[in-house]
Amino acid sequence: MKLVVCAYHSVGYRCIEELLRQEAEISLIFTHDDSPTEQIWFSSVRDLAEKHGIPWLTSSINEPENIERVRELWPDFIFSFYYRNMIKPELLEIPDKGALNLHGSYLPKYRGRVPVNWAVINGETETGATLHYMVVKPDAGDIVDQEKVPILFSDTAHDVFTKVTDAAVTVLRRSWPKLADGTASRIALDLSAGSYFGGRGPADGRINWSKSAVQIYNLVRGVTHPYPGAFTELNGERILVWSAWPVAGSATPGRVVSLDPLLVGTGDGLLELRSLQRDGGPEVSAAAYLFSESDQFA
Repeated sequence: MKLVVCAYHSVGYRCIEELLRQEAEISLIFTHDDSPTEQIWFSSVRDLAEKHGIPWLTSSINEPENIERVRELWPDFIFSFYYRNMIKPELLEIPDKGALNLHGSYLPKYRGRVPVNWAVINGETETGATLHYMVVKPDAGDIVDQEKVPILFSDTAHDVFTKVTDAAVTVLRRSWPKLADGTASRIALDLSAGSYFGGRGPADGRINWSKSAVQIYNLVRGVTHPYPGAFTELNGERILVWSAWPVAGSATPGRVVSLDPLLVGTGDGLLELRSLQRDGGPEVSAAAYLFSESDQFA
């Protein structure tokens, strides 16, 4: 039973570890070069491949020469674990037993990019991990297995990502023996019950003070460390908000109404800013900054 695995990030690392624990034969791994502009806080699939003597490539599996490599290997399965490229349809047709993806949401909800961040930003109370067959449409193939995880109101996206990673390993631990012996389930995915979300960039972290305190809080915890962070501006200077908390009250959106604690008006409620960072400066508690009650964040 030969596998070709496309993997990156901690989910990729942990899922490969689980396959190896179950003595699966991985013939080739496709992964990514780390981006110099991205904070690398996650485990290295390349290091894991080298540790176990598994051939690896960082060129895209979709390149013509790599398609031929996969065709020559003729794997039983192709797996994708947080691989960042859509895999071409001609590759999906190569493995005898199918091509499967591990997605970081409880499908059909949050198909698409950065599903954990979106779930937190949207104030969801649960998400999960789903193993499904790959088809041309992203995150749309039959489900093999899935596992839910709770999202606590105090959880950051990183907290939830850790839970989802554990859930991914649980799903793969249950599923691989059934996939190998041909007894795994195939449950049709109802796309009408979910939605698709695109990727996010640093600019998407801008705070809109007309939104409610809870909505802004969800944005802050959804993009805080190790992600680029939520931000606002004061007198033309960008200020990153790394930690906050919603509280009762009312004031003009963006207006500072208290200095200790630092409270700012929103469209509904007040937001306590707890940890801030001016451009180029260190991250410090909000109390370390000198604001006035006439300040207006934009």
